[in-house]
Amino acid sequence: MRLHVGCAQWTHKAWQGRIMPDGDKLRSYASWCNAVEGNTTFYATPGRDTVASWAEQTGAGFRFVVKLPRTITHDRRLQHAEGELRAFLRAIEPLGPRLHALWIQLPASFAPGDLPVLDRFLRGLPADHRYAVEVRDPAFFDGQPERDLERTLGGAEWVPFDTTELFRTPPTSDAERDAWTKKPRTPLRTRALTAGPIVRYLGRDDPARTEQGWRRWVDAVEAWLREGRSPTVFIHTPDNVDAPALARRFHEAVRKRVPQLEPLPDPEPMDEPLTLF
Repeated sequence: MRLHVGCAQWTHKAWQGRIMPDGDKLRSYASWCNAVEGNTTFYATPGRDTVASWAEQTGAGFRFVVKLPRTITHDRRLQHAEGELRAFLRAIEPLGPRLHALWIQLPASFAPGDLPVLDRFLRGLPADHRYAVEVRDPAFFDGQPERDLERTLGGAEWVPFDTTELFRTPPTSDAERDAWTKKPRTPLRTRALTAGPIVRYLGRDDPARTEQGWRRWVDAVEAWLREGRSPTVFIHTPDNVDAPALARRFHEAVRKRVPQLEPLPDPEPMDEPLTLF
């Protein structure tokens, strides 16, 4: 039984010297969290040596959820991208078992009418990886389109991006105001399709508001663990300053309910005492 938790990134200027020592940032991050969103691969396919260094800096239990490049998902919209896909899959091979899932984030313009394209793409993927799909068109979240997408996904997971807490009340910081203009307003979804559900949760810059908004996910994750599933939860805030500590708090909240859950590693020590929140 294991719960993976993490953040949208493994490096942040605000973390260095505050909750993580300077130096090897991924290695430091991996002492706080046991998973990370691989967002950098959305912008460019990394070199194999770079990916190998990611594996070397993380323990055997660490997991990456790696996003497919935008050339595949947004520019080519899952069509005629065989060469780009082959290059990407070869590049990430050094992650080995640390590769938790390949994350297919689709543009907001990808609508229910495009499902045949997604179906062909998923059917053409190699069977030796797990896949997770994120959609942003609100039309997918109800009625027949929702059922059609679940059927199309087959053995892939549907990744919810829960922004409901962010949009519950008006923004109170510059980072929140920026997030209001950029983040999707999709309906809440808490249904898991596979043994490895993946959740992206966006809270507020106020840690108390973030914790208030994730209560439903503590309930859902507890239920999934008791069903024998192994969930992964990524904690975001608009400024992400406290995200690693909040990810650990989320894990602790679940572990209070499921004491047999494996604990997270102890964070890499700092020269100065930690000052959080």
